[in-house]
Amino acid sequence: MNFVEELTWRGMIHDIMPGTEEQLQKEMTSAYVGIDPTADSLHIGHLVSVMMLKHLQLAGHKPIALVGGATGMIGDPSGKSAERNLLDEQTLRHNEACLKKQLAKFLDFESDSANAAELVNNYDWMKDFTFLDFIRDIGKHITVNYMMAKDSVKKRLSEEAKTGLSFTEFTYQLVQGTDFLHLYREKNCKLQMGGSDQWGNITTGTELIRRKEGGEAFALTCPLITKADGGKFGKTESGNVWLDPKLTTPYKFYQFWLNVSDVDAEKYIKIFTLLSKEEVTALGKEQEAAPHLRPLQKRLAKEVTCMVHSEYEYNKAVEASQILFGNATTESLSKLDKETFLSVFEGVPTYEIDRTKLDTGVSVVELLATETEAFPSKGELRRTIQGNGLSLNKAKLNDQEYLVTGADLINGSYILIQKGKKSYYIIEAV
Repeated sequence: MNFVEELTWRGMIHDIMPGTEEQLQKEMTSAYVGIDPTADSLHIGHLVSVMMLKHLQLAGHKPIALVGGATGMIGDPSGKSAERNLLDEQTLRHNEACLKKQLAKFLDFESDSANAAELVNNYDWMKDFTFLDFIRDIGKHITVNYMMAKDSVKKRLSEEAKTGLSFTEFTYQLVQGTDFLHLYREKNCKLQMGGSDQWGNITTGTELIRRKEGGEAFALTCPLITKADGGKFGKTESGNVWLDPKLTTPYKFYQFWLNVSDVDAEKYIKIFTLLSKEEVTALGKEQEAAPHLRPLQKRLAKEVTCMVHSEYEYNKAVEASQILFGNATTESLSKLDKETFLSVFEGVPTYEIDRTKLDTGVSVVELLATETEAFPSKGELRRTIQGNGLSLNKAKLNDQEYLVTGADLINGSYILIQKGKKSYYIIEAV
């Protein structure tokens, strides 16, 4: 597989340094991407660079994931307005271990092959690097004029930027360049990849390698991923879409991809899946013929959810989606774990009842019109039941005298009430 050709048709190349493709065709090449370790989980904003590393490994080259333990402590001027917080080493190591576990779903770290992936942390070689060492060995090789010419620096120094640029952030490109120099020396790493906002930092590294080692190194960046409506990719009302299932449930993760626009689905399916050009083209034709069936979104959601979580979690997410939007059963509802249940019915009005009252049983009319305020009156509730408009845990309820007991609780905690087709209520036993 030609790595550059593969990324080109997928729309994943923004800038590429001359000679990069020739280097990749000449020999197995080590390349790295930097990842910020300020959290113990990746979010989907990281996935673009992770997919670049995955394609690199599939093309027979060696991927290196660099956890920026040192650089994550100081802040990066590229498009950010505030400096980052200092992490203690214990937190840093915890985050590093968690990130490696997630990256292992995409990259092969374990094989004996020459292009097995590696995880490195720049804190390991930066922590003992004194300031005097730094200005002697690094600082004198890069001029201030060169550093000032970078777009990321100019942007922060511009009149629009109220916060200005600290010396710490100004030197960020030198620190990142030092990483590239270190990996060039120690790992024979000749290529650094990242988002297009990293171009200035990456090329500082190639310049440092040229001046210090007389060597040749290369740079490749991908476009910053955007949404068709101009919103920030990967952000929802509740924040980032995380890869950790404890932070974003597999159901919510699946729903994110399922609900992207047609324009975005066409773009994302090339970037975030391994589907071939032929498969993507065929799906595009299906989408044109029957856009209401959303074949692009469905396949995108399946591929990414299976890759990040598992096929089992994907199937659970599909089943959970059908509960809200399709003809689900009490049995399928009872299969939901607590996290998925709460994800599916997030935002649904919830009422509480003392669980001891369910030991002897509470009539459905008392439960919904007296014990809770799910219905404004007993009369309206009785009329709804007579009109076949009430479901309890997805089963139609026709008996006005029905006794609700602990046996009706889903996961030992919840009862789902549905009025008509779209109105849901949750009763939680506490």
